[in-house]
Amino acid sequence: MRYTEFGYDREKAVAYAHRWAYFRDPEYHDFSGLGGDCTNFASQCIFAGAGVMNYTPTYGWYYVGLDDRAPAWTGVMFLYNFLVNNRGAGPFGREVGIRDVAPGDIAQLMLEPGGYQHTPVVVSVNGPRADFETVCVAAHSQDCDCRPLSSYEALGVRFVRIEGVRAMVPDGQEPPDGAAKEQDAR
Repeated sequence: MRYTEFGYDREKAVAYAHRWAYFRDPEYHDFSGLGGDCTNFASQCIFAGAGVMNYTPTYGWYYVGLDDRAPAWTGVMFLYNFLVNNRGAGPFGREVGIRDVAPGDIAQLMLEPGGYQHTPVVVSVNGPRADFETVCVAAHSQDCDCRPLSSYEALGVRFVRIEGVRAMVPDGQEPPDGAAKEQDAR
């Protein structure tokens, strides 16, 4: 067995974001009444483009049900830490500046002092360069689709670029069905 890296399907992630921005996928619990649904929605979008979860207890990134999920599936800080530190199965990424963001990546917004509280998904970059006017997002908690980042009154914003996905694959076999090719949608 070995880890194999493959591309993140940005088109699938964005299509999922558009489909469910104003609705709730019945496959997942709606966390709106439990602190917000934004990171749950962002995780769903990322999973649509990655197709692989990480079932490591506590530090992984997975959703089985309301009472069986990793903190990174629904927690803003935990999702960030998982993506930028993941060396195992599932999606992985790195923090980037706004000019390196692409559809399918995530933004995290600091709406009040004390940390980041909101995780929208980048769905488009409308123009030759990514900036706060041209980057548009979809999100839950404050349900939206194609909302310009400039419309938020954020104290800070950070971006995580999803660079790829890892899956455990038996020697001599290919990655899971549907493993995507990297699609730089900028």
